[in-house]
Amino acid sequence: MPKPSRKSYVPTHPTKFVVEFAPGEFSSYLKSLKAFTAGQVMCTLRGLTHGAKAYTSVQCGRGAHDHIELNSDLVYINHSCEPNVAFDLSSTDRAKWHLRALKDIKRGEPLTFFYPSTEWDMDQRFKCECGTPTCVGSIQGAKYLSRKELQARGFVSPWIQELVSERDNKTPERAVSRL
Repeated sequence: MPKPSRKSYVPTHPTKFVVEFAPGEFSSYLKSLKAFTAGQVMCTLRGLTHGAKAYTSVQCGRGAHDHIELNSDLVYINHSCEPNVAFDLSSTDRAKWHLRALKDIKRGEPLTFFYPSTEWDMDQRFKCECGTPTCVGSIQGAKYLSRKELQARGFVSPWIQELVSERDNKTPERAVSRL
């Protein structure tokens, strides 16, 4: 499904979220239409399809081909190094995958998530402009961040935690032999 545009936009969660379209590439964002409390499930993820790694996809498992397209206005949730939501895809039951509030969210607040919380090695890297005190600068994926940098975000997907553990527990000889 192509990313919705201002002209084609039909809200997929009309009582909860709305896209605020802004001029320029990657300037539009999803904002909350109601308040949410930290830990609250904001919505379940429906209409997902498997897709190739892309700037619109979310990684849903360990493998390079484990990506889903959200097929909804949730694709407009932008990155922040201090996110207020998480895509919780940790259940083995896809029907339980959901968007969860990491912090209290006010009505009208933009929704953000920390992309490396689900992405090991991103398809499209970018210079972060979130402006938060803990900004990591270059957003490339969890592969390029320390365990400490990841843990400070409030939520990291189980497969990212596993991949970081494997990366950090390799001896230099084994790591070099793979090159």
